[in-house]
Amino acid sequence: MMLALNLNAKVNEPQAVMPVPSEKQIRLQDMEMYAFIHYSLNTYTNQEWGYGNEDPALFNPAKLDARQWARTCKNAGMKGIIFTAKHHCGFCMWPSEYTDYSVKSSPWKDGKGDVVRELADACREEGLKFAVYLSPWDRNHPEYGRAEYVTYFHNQLEELLTNYGEIFEVWFDGANGGNGWYGGANETRQIDRKTYYRWKDLFPRILEWQPECCIWNDGSEPGDLRWVGTEAGYVGETNWSLMKSSGERNRNMLHFGVENGDVWVPGETNTSIRPGWFYHDSENGRVKSLAQLMKTYYRSVGRNSTLLLNFPVNKDGLIPQEDSIRAAAFYKMVKETFKQNLIKGAKISASNVRGGSRTYSAKKVADGKQKTYWATDDSVKSASITIELKSPTRVNRFLVSEYIPLGQRVKKFSLEAMTDGKWIELKDDFTENPDMTMSTIGRKRIICFPTIEAEKIRLNIIDAKACPLISEIGLYLAPEIDTEARESTEKKSSAYRISFKKTGGVAESMFIDLGGAKEVCGLRFLPHQKNREGTPLDYIVYGRTSDGSWKEVAKGEFSNIINNPIWQDIAFETGIFNMIRLDCNRISSGKRMAYDDVEVVTPKR
Repeated sequence: MMLALNLNAKVNEPQAVMPVPSEKQIRLQDMEMYAFIHYSLNTYTNQEWGYGNEDPALFNPAKLDARQWARTCKNAGMKGIIFTAKHHCGFCMWPSEYTDYSVKSSPWKDGKGDVVRELADACREEGLKFAVYLSPWDRNHPEYGRAEYVTYFHNQLEELLTNYGEIFEVWFDGANGGNGWYGGANETRQIDRKTYYRWKDLFPRILEWQPECCIWNDGSEPGDLRWVGTEAGYVGETNWSLMKSSGERNRNMLHFGVENGDVWVPGETNTSIRPGWFYHDSENGRVKSLAQLMKTYYRSVGRNSTLLLNFPVNKDGLIPQEDSIRAAAFYKMVKETFKQNLIKGAKISASNVRGGSRTYSAKKVADGKQKTYWATDDSVKSASITIELKSPTRVNRFLVSEYIPLGQRVKKFSLEAMTDGKWIELKDDFTENPDMTMSTIGRKRIICFPTIEAEKIRLNIIDAKACPLISEIGLYLAPEIDTEARESTEKKSSAYRISFKKTGGVAESMFIDLGGAKEVCGLRFLPHQKNREGTPLDYIVYGRTSDGSWKEVAKGEFSNIINNPIWQDIAFETGIFNMIRLDCNRISSGKRMAYDDVEVVTPKR
């Protein structure tokens, strides 16, 4: 029923529900999508995490073009770029005065180049914001684990934040401490990541160098943004932009936020356009499909998060063409989907309007202004808003936004559509729990559902912390694409007999019977996709020869396998074997090695 409004009524503005975002947090959330670029020595060693002993002479790209990176990201709808200035191997992509382990010791541009400078300049030429990633963990530095390294780490950050213009975000990876080269020591070093880096001293200094910079952190110390607990490209359907300022933090808190948190720390969903973060030849042809990228968009930006999408740079120093084309198609699809808001011209009514005032009327959700909003009386925490379309209209996307400068409020809501005179409930196509009542809105929530011909749409706020404030509602008809976006990992491919047993001091050995002598040149391993227990962290691969002896063919670590459980490729020199053995010395937890699939790689003829 349309409420009669008192056009002259003066009512009080709703009070904020604390905590609320800062101006710089709002600006960053308004960016919605920005890019990661991973490029380092790992690009040339086929690794995700370098050990710190890689030769700087490997870095000598023939065609490095930072402007091509910036144009690619701009064409993909990214509003800025975060660059991996130093990854875990410790190699610096700028000529740091505090170490020789940098581009100044490489043959690229005769040691006079600066990748950070070239990209910072390219971003500004293309109208993009610029930011830096600096790994706290450094597997090269001889003093890592001791106080001297922390001073070095702080000094390097000062270089990056004072020499390259305005920085919109600084990103600190959560991987901290473990085995490495450490200046030749070849040992394991453990640190307390909550205290070792002296975050409480560093954060104020960051704001001195870059007052408008947002600080990303993995939860060890509350920053301006948080990791969402996975690199798979989605955040929880329930997603509060809130965290606790003290106490223990876990993946569950990072993934869903904390409803009663006391600091505003919105989620940032990071994922890569390819399976890995760095470039690998083996991943050519494995760029995420358009459907997969759209699914990522709906489960990140469409769930009150920003999207940080990674582009690996190849050995020539370019973002591959396939990645660029796919990313541009992705942005084109986003624009096509949301170019026409079908709410235009509809009759909009609400079950309650704050003080009956036009200032907070239901029509505010369709005026295209983020700073205006529909609001209810203070005592009303459940309410509905109905959109009556001019005629039956085909729709399949519903967008809703809260007015977050006064806090995040909505706890539960539902969505209904009237078709053929009957109300039906709408559910999200991408839900992980179809039986769950939809929860949290925040800056932006997008609900995807099969195309219907709707006469009316109704949003029901079921519960809220305080009177709901809704600034925007949109109805859209997205072009049809394959939204299943099935991953190849769903398919079991192993055709070998596999057994496990303990062998010596290792945690577990996997035996792969090849059913006879075969030429083998590699092994592919897919970790368990449902949970992390039993995930191997390292490997030694052996092949059994015709005389029954075992030959070691490969040894290494499964870098970042916990956070990014993708196919792991192990290549080695071709040999003739009748059995392959995979040993692991360390597993994530539990007592047994777990896996989803394994493939033996044979030479192409």
